[in-house]
Amino acid sequence: MGTTRGAADRGARLSRDQVLRAAVGLADEGGIDALSMRKLGQALGVEAMSLYNHVKGKPDLVDGMIDIVFSEIGLPAGGSGWKQAMRERAISARHVLGRHRWAIGLMESRQSPGPATFRHHEAVLSCLRAAGFSVELTAHAYSLLDSYIYGFALQEASLPFRSGDATAEEIARHMPAGEYPHLAEIAAMHVLQPGYRYGDEFEIGLDLILDALERAAASQ
Repeated sequence: MGTTRGAADRGARLSRDQVLRAAVGLADEGGIDALSMRKLGQALGVEAMSLYNHVKGKPDLVDGMIDIVFSEIGLPAGGSGWKQAMRERAISARHVLGRHRWAIGLMESRQSPGPATFRHHEAVLSCLRAAGFSVELTAHAYSLLDSYIYGFALQEASLPFRSGDATAEEIARHMPAGEYPHLAEIAAMHVLQPGYRYGDEFEIGLDLILDALERAAASQ
């Protein structure tokens, strides 16, 4: 009885933010599918039912977790120009998603976004509109940038090798000699070169996109 009462007291003292951040930590360790109210309660030392004082259920829990992820992404800074602001925001988003890989496919999926999510979207749109982007081009730019950020983060998270390990060489050895000449060329002359990091591709592609948007903004 004393243990149950103690768990209930701890549950009453918890805040929603503490619950959400504990859930983010569990998802970072084991993925979103492994997260349950029972496991979250155990991690916090409380009965699972007491968590419903802070969240309505798992959908509300995930809404709050995604809002925390958005809160970690740097907002576009004023005074540095839209291009630099979008570049810094994209790099920040990629780093945040690298810490919270479970969130990659959920960032734009929530039907009840939180305040940090709204604040983030508003800051990005405001930066582009202030730079003279039309409403249409602003929408196109946001969609293009986010598709690139999320897509790269997903691909980076799912690669079967990390930079500098032997798996890339092992994959290359599986290619029949002469059958895939361009794959072999990219592997030998680029991927397997000393110092190659797949993550470096991100900023190269990002700059290509930003240059294209700059041309589009100048011609609208």
